[in-house]
Amino acid sequence: MAHKINDECISCGTCAPECPVEAISEGTDKYVIDPDKCIDCGACAGTCPVEAIKPE
Repeated sequence: MAHKINDECISCGTCAPECPVEAISEGTDKYVIDPDKCIDCGACAGTCPVEAIKPE
Protein backbone atom coordinates (compact mmCIF):
# COMPACT_ATOMS: atom_id res chain seq x y z
CA MET A 1 0.00 0.00 0.00
CA ALA A 2 1.44 3.36 -1.04
CA HIS A 3 1.53 6.63 0.85
CA LYS A 4 -0.47 9.57 -0.47
CA ILE A 5 0.04 13.34 -0.25
CA ASN A 6 -3.18 15.13 0.67
CA ASP A 7 -4.37 18.69 0.00
CA GLU A 8 -2.54 19.98 3.08
CA CYS A 9 0.67 19.89 0.97
CA ILE A 10 2.38 23.28 0.74
CA SER A 11 4.70 22.17 -2.10
CA CYS A 12 7.85 22.76 -0.06
CA GLY A 13 9.62 19.79 -1.65
CA THR A 14 11.23 18.38 1.50
CA CYS A 15 9.72 14.95 0.87
CA ALA A 16 11.07 14.29 -2.64
CA PRO A 17 14.79 13.94 -1.79
CA GLU A 18 13.94 11.53 1.05
CA CYS A 19 12.28 8.98 -1.23
CA PRO A 20 14.72 6.11 -1.89
CA VAL A 21 12.89 5.03 -5.05
CA GLU A 22 12.20 8.52 -6.49
CA ALA A 23 8.43 8.02 -6.39
CA ILE A 24 7.67 11.67 -5.47
CA SER A 25 7.41 14.42 -8.04
CA GLU A 26 6.03 17.93 -8.26
CA GLY A 27 2.45 17.94 -9.47
CA THR A 28 0.22 20.78 -10.61
CA ASP A 29 -1.06 21.86 -7.19
CA LYS A 30 1.01 19.71 -4.84
CA TYR A 31 3.64 17.00 -4.80
CA VAL A 32 2.43 13.54 -5.77
CA ILE A 33 3.54 9.97 -5.06
CA ASP A 34 3.56 7.39 -7.84
CA PRO A 35 1.79 4.41 -6.20
CA ASP A 36 3.50 1.97 -8.56
CA LYS A 37 6.96 3.08 -7.39
CA CYS A 38 6.21 3.70 -3.69
CA ILE A 39 7.58 0.98 -1.39
CA ASP A 40 5.65 2.27 1.65
CA CYS A 41 8.79 2.99 3.68
CA GLY A 42 7.40 6.20 5.22
CA ALA A 43 10.65 8.18 4.89
CA CYS A 44 8.77 11.02 3.23
CA ALA A 45 6.10 11.28 5.93
CA GLY A 46 8.68 11.95 8.61
CA THR A 47 10.01 15.02 6.81
CA CYS A 48 6.72 16.71 5.92
CA PRO A 49 6.35 19.91 8.01
CA VAL A 50 2.54 19.92 7.68
CA GLU A 51 1.97 16.17 7.99
CA ALA A 52 0.37 15.97 4.55
CA ILE A 53 1.67 12.47 3.79
CA LYS A 54 -0.34 9.52 5.07
CA PRO A 55 -0.59 5.80 4.30
CA GLU A 56 -3.29 5.26 1.70
